Amino acid sequence: MRVFVALVFLSAAASAAEPTVIDLWPGKPPGETREVGEEKITGEKGGRQLTNVTKLTITVYRPDKDRDTGAAVLIAPGGHYNFLAWDHEGEDAAAWLNSLGVTGVLLKYRVPRRPDESRDDPGFGPHQDAQRAMSLVRSKAKDWGIDPKRIGMLGFSAGGHLTASTATNFDKRAYEPIDDIDKESCRPDFAVLIYPAYLVDKGKKELNPEIRVDGKAPPMFFAHAGNDPIEVENSVVMYLALKKAKVSSELHLYSAGGHGFGLRKSNLPCSTWPQQCAAWLRQQGILER
Repeated sequence: MRVFVALVFLSAAASAAEPTVIDLWPGKPPGETREVGEEKITGEKGGRQLTNVTKLTITVYRPDKDRDTGAAVLIAPGGHYNFLAWDHEGEDAAAWLNSLGVTGVLLKYRVPRRPDESRDDPGFGPHQDAQRAMSLVRSKAKDWGIDPKRIGMLGFSAGGHLTASTATNFDKRAYEPIDDIDKESCRPDFAVLIYPAYLVDKGKKELNPEIRVDGKAPPMFFAHAGNDPIEVENSVVMYLALKKAKVSSELHLYSAGGHGFGLRKSNLPCSTWPQQCAAWLRQQGILER
């Protein structure tokens, strides 16, 4: 099975059209006042980390036409809001989505966190970037043959926090609208949170105030390892809040896997989350053509 899945990833990556890179903002991003140095990427292929990000973009990976379901997912890699785990939580995620017939949209958002920002700041730069990206993808739905009601978001670690905040704060724009793109909804239609961080402060049992769960939140899928130093309560408390709000969601907890397993293959059950997530997406009707 693992060999088959790997071959699907390789086939999707090899046969789909070349990805398209689109600027996120027409000019300087809102609230950006500091220079963070030249953008740089470190590490070897498979474990590259991107930081000092000021050139904000989305990279669009389209599936083969005969596989295309019309669904799309915005991908938010993790990296503690200091860097972006570009490969195993970014490009690999796009290849997996393409194998399901889903357009993967890889978000390059602001990192590292600017010194004058906190995650619960309503104008937090990455949150602005994510809202803008969701609206931008939805504005392109007709051009790209995407169903505007099947656009979701997938986030890992800090990207999971970004996904949760985007999915629960769509009712208020984190910046002043600048063009027609911002007239489009920034609400994800569904969300996938893989070992999300920062949803719950360590030792506490309630969501942080910027995560505002109510009955209008989209359905969500969670995967987390029990031995993750980012405590499983981040997923469990969020799942229970959604359950209380009567929002259909699914939670998978694994005994082992640590943090940051992403799309990497292993003999541990945590590496089966993509298959379980695909089954959930089908059950939600996301993968219907």
